[in-house]
Amino acid sequence: MNLFQSEEHIVRWLDGREPGGTIPVQKLAELAEEWWGDRLSPAWRPHTLDQNQEILDRLGLTGDFWRLG
Repeated sequence: MNLFQSEEHIVRWLDGREPGGTIPVQKLAELAEEWWGDRLSPAWRPHTLDQNQEILDRLGLTGDFWRLG
């Protein structure tokens, strides 16, 4: 994972290569909360592949890059 200041910086860093998945830092924070927000709960159980895919889909992270299975 790399954090960039702007889309321009991403393009410059890629130097002509195709990007993978790019999301704004706010979306990254939402993803982290959904993915790990229950981790300290005594009732915590690892998420299944389907549950994790539902998180990505719910956040609008769709397409081949975001397909887990």
